Amino acid sequence: MTVLLVALALDLTLGEPPNRWHPVAWIGCLLGHGARLAPQGPPWLLLLHGTLLVLLVAGAAAAGAWLVTGWASPWPLLRMLVAAWLLKCAFSVRRLFGSVREVQQALAGGDLEGARRALGLHLVSRPTGDLDEGAVASAAVESLAENLTDSVVAPLGFFAIGGLPAAWAYRTVNTADAMIGYRRGRLEHLGKFAARLDDALNLLPARLAASALVAGAWCAGESGRGAWRTMRRDGSLTASPNAGQTMAAMAGALGVTLTKHGHYRLGAGPAPDAADIERALAVARWACGLCLGAAALALAILR
Repeated sequence: MTVLLVALALDLTLGEPPNRWHPVAWIGCLLGHGARLAPQGPPWLLLLHGTLLVLLVAGAAAAGAWLVTGWASPWPLLRMLVAAWLLKCAFSVRRLFGSVREVQQALAGGDLEGARRALGLHLVSRPTGDLDEGAVASAAVESLAENLTDSVVAPLGFFAIGGLPAAWAYRTVNTADAMIGYRRGRLEHLGKFAARLDDALNLLPARLAASALVAGAWCAGESGRGAWRTMRRDGSLTASPNAGQTMAAMAGALGVTLTKHGHYRLGAGPAPDAADIERALAVARWACGLCLGAAALALAILR
């Protein structure tokens, strides 16, 4: 629990380190280099290469976390600080909330172009240049809800169960999915294992995060009942088996409709605006607090 609390304090006060000092950036470099070495050949060969790449880098990340903390074990205070720093780098609360806040402030100030730019820079990979205000706000709220799973709940959950090696193995798989887990060209087969494994690892965390959003909606004075009903009704309407759970819960909590044109439509109500992003941040803050409390309780019980 001490490691968890110190890691949270480091995240909230210091934020993310520069990429050259960030383990996730190192993992991304390894994955990117491995993907570029993928051979030309039939789909099964690309699938095999992608599978081995993810397993090797995930194993290296887990082993690295174990070795570094083991090296520091003769010095308890140093070991605790090293473990807290490594855990802090495996999850991100400040960056997630700060990125969504940047979009909200731009929209509230009437700067649609700035909101589009912040959205595309920090939160989504799809083009944002033609999105109107409602679509920009919707994408920001969706990203906030979806990333509650892989930026907070899942890494902390795996840390509670398997310590830093488990948290970093998860972070590697999630990073690989974000880099190569796409259904286009060679990535259709090269990233298939990463995408499927990420779906499997997030299956329970996504539903825990969605439940936390339901409880967070009630705590924030929003509609907990609406969050629950919309999660049950619309949570399976996305291509991902997990993303729709948290997004639908947030849509129901706010009483808005979250839409990605040609892909899904979650909730019932108007498109969100800057004020709704502010409400979503309040719900997510409560959900994060509840998840952190649950992780601390789990660590206490397991200890």
